[in-house]
Amino acid sequence: MSSIAINHIGFLTPGNYPADDPLSGFEKTLKLLEYGEELGLQSAWARQRHLEPGISSATAFLAAATQRTSRIQLGTAVIPIGYESPYRLAEDLSTVDVLSRGRLNVGLSAGRPLHADLIAPLVFDGDWEGYDFSHERVLRFVDNLKSKPVGDETTFIKTPFGPQRPRLQPHAKGLTDRIWYGGGSLRSATWAGGNGFNLLIGNVTTGEDTDDFFVAQSRQLAAYRAAGGAGRRVGLGRVIVPTDSADAQTRKRYLDYAAGRNERTLTPQGERRTLYARDIVGTSAEILERLFADPILPHVSELRLELPYEFEDAQYRQIIHDFATLIAPRLGWINGVDRQKRTA
Repeated sequence: MSSIAINHIGFLTPGNYPADDPLSGFEKTLKLLEYGEELGLQSAWARQRHLEPGISSATAFLAAATQRTSRIQLGTAVIPIGYESPYRLAEDLSTVDVLSRGRLNVGLSAGRPLHADLIAPLVFDGDWEGYDFSHERVLRFVDNLKSKPVGDETTFIKTPFGPQRPRLQPHAKGLTDRIWYGGGSLRSATWAGGNGFNLLIGNVTTGEDTDDFFVAQSRQLAAYRAAGGAGRRVGLGRVIVPTDSADAQTRKRYLDYAAGRNERTLTPQGERRTLYARDIVGTSAEILERLFADPILPHVSELRLELPYEFEDAQYRQIIHDFATLIAPRLGWINGVDRQKRTA
């Protein structure tokens, strides 16, 4: 048996909803986060996707989640910073972190964001093709989070509270330690490690001099730690769908879903040679066999359950329940509720 010791389990929700009834989807997703907290999971992450019936503003959604949960960590996975103002985003996320009492994790990505041909003309003034989509925007965002005074020592602004040194408000102390970068290449992993960020890796990566997903991801993880990421948090994501308590119709749906996505895992896809890990679908025994054979798992302590887009609320609940009760304990995990009782 592989030496796997997972001490942190989270889940990533797509937050999907009917296009004509977004409120129902948001409400179900908020309740799913509450359910994850009840199960003792340590974190819940929201995807941010534009132009789709899902969470387009992780910041606004997680602000609501801060008021519906009290223990579970909340995360963004990931916000494409190319569409954001590094200053205004820092204000918004600092506010969310304060509302959460320090439970927020901020996952970011840089580079030309998805759907730029459609969205960029709506976001930027003038010729957006020359706009800065580089890693530097992430560094500017993090620097803003530090809430250092703006201007020199003589700079004050008039406020209803009297003269004040201008600085980003509110200051969310400790949030800069909870910045994550979504790495999927040697360059991005090395950059994240060199800048002291936590690392998010998942079931999609870039094939660089290899067609093997696990070889590529192993090299990225090694590059991250060699560049300075040793000792930082690494969150590994996998699409895992247990079938144990699902009915026969639902089990078939899960298996058909995985079969329909298997072809993309056979060879690198597109010019960027994108590699996909196979979805892990089956009974808890079958899933554990696959996880113990995953060469990345022994090198991380945090595992993120990535929920598929296509399923319904009841199915998401069944998936995270079966995973938390039948699979995660076999990976060395102790749920957050029991952990608190043991240390009380």
